[in-house]
Amino acid sequence: MPILTFKGGVHPPQKKHFTKDKPFEKLPLPDFVYLFTTNHLGAPAKPLVKEGDQVKTGQLVAEATSTISANIHSSVTGEVIGIESFINASTGRKDNAIVIKRTSEDIWEYIEHDENFKKFSKEELINIVKKAGIVGLGGAMFPSHVKLNIPANKKVEYLIINGAECEPYITVDDMIMKTYTEEIIKGIKIIEYIVNPEKIYVGIEENKPEAIKAMKNSLKNENIEVAILKTKYPQGAEKQLIKAITKREVPSGGLPIDAGALVFNISTTYAIYDAVINGKPLVERGITLSGGVKKPGNYWFRIGTKVSDLLNQVGLVEEEKIDRIIYGGPMMGLPLPSIDLPTFKGNNAITVLTKEEIPQKHEYPCIRCASCVKACPMGLQPYYLKKLADARKNDIAQENGIMDCIECGACSYICPSNIELVKTFKTTKKVIKAIQKRRV
Repeated sequence: MPILTFKGGVHPPQKKHFTKDKPFEKLPLPDFVYLFTTNHLGAPAKPLVKEGDQVKTGQLVAEATSTISANIHSSVTGEVIGIESFINASTGRKDNAIVIKRTSEDIWEYIEHDENFKKFSKEELINIVKKAGIVGLGGAMFPSHVKLNIPANKKVEYLIINGAECEPYITVDDMIMKTYTEEIIKGIKIIEYIVNPEKIYVGIEENKPEAIKAMKNSLKNENIEVAILKTKYPQGAEKQLIKAITKREVPSGGLPIDAGALVFNISTTYAIYDAVINGKPLVERGITLSGGVKKPGNYWFRIGTKVSDLLNQVGLVEEEKIDRIIYGGPMMGLPLPSIDLPTFKGNNAITVLTKEEIPQKHEYPCIRCASCVKACPMGLQPYYLKKLADARKNDIAQENGIMDCIECGACSYICPSNIELVKTFKTTKKVIKAIQKRRV
């Protein structure tokens, strides 16, 4: 099979050498966890506990409140201290978080599970995923049980497991594929049993030769194909992944299922395995801690741990050398206003960017070179959308596809005038959505 790719994209420095060969380490259990009730896309979960309640690891502490919502479970064994508000970088606002003080080592509360997953019906498996509170762990945090519940008028032709991991610095999915190969395959088979696809692919960028080899060796006797992808950003974006592998395009405003595809991230696939086979709700996950830290690596941590606690485990470089600290990677990551904030389910990395790596750049006027047009993976005209957004011509910006922008930052990265195009698009999209909401 040839190396696959999509039109557009950029080639930022990969910076994966810091951690790509670092095996997983388990971080010590935190003394406190802070569990956002908005640990997913959609409606906040409803707290089921109150101050003074004793909880076990894996115990349900907040339940989904609507179709697009997800359960929250305690990630430690301890006592509920109360509910506090914190800035949630994933939503950009202050959200409630259940605060739990750890009082002992883990005493687990498991959900229904079985090594023989085929003893369950498809509906029962979807319910297990729902009970476990599993969401998209590549960053989107869309509830996985909703994605698995395919509409009656739709058919999954392609199941794609996303191992591209194109964001610089991040290596957590790469390490999962190399370390937990058989578990990933079992997770794929569980998803296959539920959605009955015609074809299954595991998409991996060519810069992960060991993961490609591990997956290929374990899939020799399986009807699952490893699709080798060109190392290019944003190859791991859902629409670009689908285009590269299937040559199909997700329609504007549509979902992958509208193109006959269903995409699951490697970490999400592992979480589905862990829930169905081992009965573990989503309370821990893998994370890459990299950049300006003294002990970069891949780690398992408990969801709800404060960022400061994670960074204390790996050590920061001198404060005066740090430019910014972000949830995720440098292209699509969210800058932290403070490290005294909780982690959430979608945290696949904490990246510390130094001033040496992020030199201060002066912004110049657009020279209409069209570099952003060539780089845009969605085929948009970023320079023109910026002009429309600045003039607040939001209706015309919509007509020209601004809502199709995936906010990957390729346009900002490639711009020779250092114009932060994607920041403008994010703001404009929020304004458009707010206006649409008011009209409803």
